[in-house]
Amino acid sequence: MSDLGNTKVVASVHGLQAEEIDPDFEVQLAAYLRTQYVGGASGNENRSALVEMYSRFIASDGDFDGLMRRAIWRAVARQFGHGVRIGTGVGFKHLETFEIGDRVFIGSGSYIQGRFDGTCRIGNNVWIGPQSYLDARNLVLEDYVGWGPGAKVLGSTHTALPIDIPIIQTNLEIASVTVKMGADIGMNAALLPGVTIGEGSIVGAGAVVTKDVPPYAIVAGVPARFLRWREGYQPLE
Repeated sequence: MSDLGNTKVVASVHGLQAEEIDPDFEVQLAAYLRTQYVGGASGNENRSALVEMYSRFIASDGDFDGLMRRAIWRAVARQFGHGVRIGTGVGFKHLETFEIGDRVFIGSGSYIQGRFDGTCRIGNNVWIGPQSYLDARNLVLEDYVGWGPGAKVLGSTHTALPIDIPIIQTNLEIASVTVKMGADIGMNAALLPGVTIGEGSIVGAGAVVTKDVPPYAIVAGVPARFLRWREGYQPLE
């Protein structure tokens, strides 16, 4: 008898991964690339060559191409953990400002945009769904964050002042965005500059978050509004 149409509950996969250390040859390959392309007086120029090399390995889902994507990220990033998986078509800007934890998954077609003087910090066991966009000029995703497919974060806005010039010509205000441990961001949701998503909270699919979300809250809508507390959570007030 077919199970079509029935609801099924299965065990989590990504969030329950065992701790594994990447093989020595992979770590040593990244160290070699770092020495050849990142170190030295002309480090910025050489780093650009390494980033250009990344394009050779971006499209295939094969093991070797996945290995080379990880090796290049590990060579360039400030910090890069073990058990990281980088999908096909994942792009980035200012990879040298990234701090990536252990067992991070970045889905195909995602783009992470850093800034030369910023910080992108992604904690352990973070899952980033395909086609996501992260404005990572001042972004923190803490451990065990779930980031739904197509979800986006914006980290800056134009001041729109003075009013007599086009808005796109006015100064940018970059505001940090933080998603606390264990929070879950729904598919196609959008986080706007300066917000903090509280620990263990849930942002519904398609929501536009314009202000801070308290811990263990469920929010949804445009703009996102509080719906209820998560089952089992008892707020103090």
